Amino acid sequence: MTKIAVEQGLRPFQEALRNAGFVVAEIRGPGQVDVADVHAIVISGIDADFLGMTGGRDTPVISAAGRTPEEVVTEVRRSLGPRE
Repeated sequence: MTKIAVEQGLRPFQEALRNAGFVVAEIRGPGQVDVADVHAIVISGIDADFLGMTGGRDTPVISAAGRTPEEVVTEVRRSLGPRE
């Protein structure tokens, strides 16, 4: 199953991703997610460096700012490419 980490407080996005068939793990702050264990990360967009990551990993980080939950699901699928 494809596991997506979602920043705490983004409940509508978590629900939309679950309804789309993804496994969702909520992250509450920096250091709460093992990027090797998830296929994509969804953040609020308030702090682009929320995870304290500056690169070096292929895990897509997707901002939910200004997007609907459905748009984020579409972006997650696009980011994962043929894996999904």
